[in-house]
Amino acid sequence: MADLSQLVKAYDVRGVYPEQLDDRLAELFGAAFVQVTGAGAIVVGHDMRPSSPGLAASFARGAVSRGADATVIGLCSTDQLYYASGKLDLPGAMFTASHNPARYNGIKMCRAGAAPVGQDTGLAEIRTLVEGWLEAGAPPPAALPGTTVRRDTLTDYAAHLLSLVDLSAIRPLKVVVDAGNGMGGHTVPTVFEGLPLDVVPMYFELDGTFPNHEANPLDPKNIVDLQARVLAEDADLGLAFDGDADRCFVVDERGEGVSPSAITALVAARELARHPGGTVIHNLITSWSVPEVVREQGGVPVRTRVGHSFIKQRMAETGAIFGGEHSAHYYFRDFWNADTGMLAALHVLAALGGQDGPLSDLVSSYDRYVGSGEINSTVADQGARTEAVREAFAGREGVTFDELDGLTVTGTEWWFNLRPSNTEPLLRLNVEARDEVTMTKIRDEALTLIRA
Repeated sequence: MADLSQLVKAYDVRGVYPEQLDDRLAELFGAAFVQVTGAGAIVVGHDMRPSSPGLAASFARGAVSRGADATVIGLCSTDQLYYASGKLDLPGAMFTASHNPARYNGIKMCRAGAAPVGQDTGLAEIRTLVEGWLEAGAPPPAALPGTTVRRDTLTDYAAHLLSLVDLSAIRPLKVVVDAGNGMGGHTVPTVFEGLPLDVVPMYFELDGTFPNHEANPLDPKNIVDLQARVLAEDADLGLAFDGDADRCFVVDERGEGVSPSAITALVAARELARHPGGTVIHNLITSWSVPEVVREQGGVPVRTRVGHSFIKQRMAETGAIFGGEHSAHYYFRDFWNADTGMLAALHVLAALGGQDGPLSDLVSSYDRYVGSGEINSTVADQGARTEAVREAFAGREGVTFDELDGLTVTGTEWWFNLRPSNTEPLLRLNVEARDEVTMTKIRDEALTLIRA
């Protein structure tokens, strides 16, 4: 019997194919998904991994066996699946392992309107059902099975995104796009068609074995090719998408990476111009610049824990217009509170193309501090090391603590957050300060304590 404890994560299902996730299991997940959501119909899509079409078909077959109708949209990005879930008002399942290596696959599930399914919102129940059926041999069949229909949503998805950003007056731009052999190679040509863009494509061939580099643009080594190409082409900017194309990373005309916090602040300012006084969500390891810009633009910043389920939950609770994370996930009220890197990219293109200066100048006002990036340390006892850090900084003048997510320590000129990994014996450190010298000093002091 499969060990689902290694497969069912906090927000999704993810494991090695076929050792941990195979077609039979996918079929059971499809049946359980229908039973837990009570859905009479669902929508299913998949990425370009070799195992994805078969897994998606099996999931749909399981759903149909429980009496649900399945709309199969085939190859799509994760945010294209969210579009279909929102537009059709159906629960959805996306087969992808995002930026994980080729041997992995997984399922991202949502309720109707792209509402997330995580451990506390149905995923634990789905796992329990699947485990029970594995033990029994099979789920009981429905009295009347459902039907399967195929539908292409790519054109409608592109039209919806383009209706949310005014690109009618932008100047011509040269943009290098690195799709990483992922789903950006499928969506970018349709979304960008007809815009005044000279697109230089990199690795647009759909290939789930990722022959050129890992499709994770947050790792600096994976944007080296893009940075070099932006300089070689004298381009205005570069865009890098991850494997399932729901995240987008931006490179400026100098080949320098633009921090996702700066993109969050830029898009927040644009969305607040459309929705004055709106609420903007940011997680606690985005830059100080994000809440500052939101307040300057007349908006209300709301700070949350790290993780898309927390962001989406707070967006729904507060009616927020936009949300951003340090990991280059960007969430929009106009997109069912779901994350879409493509819509964030269109905002960057609109902002850059609506003025004459280079991207580095445009984002400089949103990039005000010096950050360390996320630094992982393997530790034997996460709690003990965290407490050692707290004790070392306790009693210092002007220093405060909070525990919204891990431990955040804030001084007058700096802050840092220390979070335990849920799945590994790691502590994750993020430091920010007003200048490089201060950031380096605080970072090194914290790391010495963590790794003692």
